[in-house]
Amino acid sequence: MTPVTYPIGLRMAGAGTYSPQFRQPSTALDAVYGQAEGWTQTKFGIAERGIASREETTSVMAAQACRAALDEAGWGEDFDVIVGGCGVMEQPIPGTSVLVQHELGLHKSGIPCFDVNMTCLSFLSALDLVSLGFKAGRWRRALIFASDIASAGLNYSQPEMSAIFGDGAAAICVEAAPENGAAILACRFITLSSGKDLAHLRSGGTRIRVEDGYEALQAGARFHMDAFGIFKAAGKRLPELINETLATAGLTMDGIDTVIGHQASKPGLEYVRHILRTRPERVVDIFGHTGNQIAASLPTALVAARNQGRLTPGSHALLLGTSAGVSMGAMVVRC
Repeated sequence: MTPVTYPIGLRMAGAGTYSPQFRQPSTALDAVYGQAEGWTQTKFGIAERGIASREETTSVMAAQACRAALDEAGWGEDFDVIVGGCGVMEQPIPGTSVLVQHELGLHKSGIPCFDVNMTCLSFLSALDLVSLGFKAGRWRRALIFASDIASAGLNYSQPEMSAIFGDGAAAICVEAAPENGAAILACRFITLSSGKDLAHLRSGGTRIRVEDGYEALQAGARFHMDAFGIFKAAGKRLPELINETLATAGLTMDGIDTVIGHQASKPGLEYVRHILRTRPERVVDIFGHTGNQIAASLPTALVAARNQGRLTPGSHALLLGTSAGVSMGAMVVRC
């Protein structure tokens, strides 16, 4: 059934990103892995990445990105909701969005806050929910952020996982707009829960508890991922998902000017270029200098595309990603 909600008028009024002060070059990882200089960059396609200090918490990084977005928008406190779309929360209770509101000095504003979690697709899911809130007349302006510290859970005995991730944050201010202008034209998500064990971080919830002992908590705090398994599961369904989303938007792949994807890995971005078949330069690729920033990857790439002048009025962008679960999401936007 074709959704009746589209188009949804929505424009970006401001945007910002934050990268940790410490930039770790791939040559430092060569030494960690006991490999010759240049091995990490050649094998994984990453030249450097940001690694957050203990002072650069998830909420601190997010607040820095949010300030930049709010300054550009010029909103002050004149907006309706703060939505966090982080892959990994700073703490279980209260949610990261509450911590960010406080960090922004808005603790007396009363602006409601909530968090959305779809791991690497959290930002895209948050943007989708905000757009539906606009459509329903619930909100007119929203601040959406994603901030993740992947380095907190990396196991350096496994280069395939530990080499490709980086830390960072991004935020956008979006507001309701006339439907004949900037708008979301289609959005679709699918989840294949048979892949639930392909990527996981088990500590931090109710599954592993204090009485299970320190070793259990420590083991559960290390991120595990079967990168090839996720790539295989997503690769089978991603083209179909893209085509269905484009059809809802009334477009074909030729009508897409820019592809803004979750910066999952070098092979992942190459696969998206393969799906496109023509004009592979349409794919925004910042992976070599950010790594996979979990949920912050997609909005960081979105802001990069905006700063590069790719999102010209009337052009079309495809926002695309995969996440643990395994889930996939696609959104078509008219800029």
